[in-house]
Amino acid sequence: MRLWYENVLGWPTVPGDPVRLVVGVRFDVLDVPEEAGVAALERLEASRCAGFPVALCGGRMRLLVAAGSAAELPGLLEWLEWGAPLELDLTAVGAGGVMEAPASAPTAPPVGFGACARDVSQGAAVWLRPPGPERGAEASLPTLSAMGTRNALGDRESPPDLVRLVNTVATQIHRVRLRHAGAAAAGKTDSQPLAFS
Repeated sequence: MRLWYENVLGWPTVPGDPVRLVVGVRFDVLDVPEEAGVAALERLEASRCAGFPVALCGGRMRLLVAAGSAAELPGLLEWLEWGAPLELDLTAVGAGGVMEAPASAPTAPPVGFGACARDVSQGAAVWLRPPGPERGAEASLPTLSAMGTRNALGDRESPPDLVRLVNTVATQIHRVRLRHAGAAAAGKTDSQPLAFS
């Protein structure tokens, strides 16, 4: 597996077991909760732009983005008005970071991201959508692009712009948090006895 990452993809690894990939050299990683990540990928897929590598590990989804994107995330979130006081469960791993190398792709093709993610999210890291088989894999990674350089509708051959990806992910993280807060509040209301005056 280490040889595939190093020799076929050209991605550096860290010595030791399990195999870990060096982040910040060939790609950065957006780390999001699985539920929000699945919803974001379904939205991007519906608009025909989602063809970039995605891994799952222990309830977290790792979206591979262009190297240098981690440094852009704080300013990008602020520009998109997702900054303070909102606290999103969204982190970026860039230069100096590592990521557990997914051992393999899921055995079943991802018909719907939700079903596939539920089947493989426990345990070791796996690819939900593996990188391409050659050193040009970085060409499929979302990156900041100049205004007007991408097709407005997207294209399965090109990933979404980093701005669109981050905004979609942030929106889904916020929706999941609101849904969970609403369900918790409804549960508390149902369990309280009625008070009469």
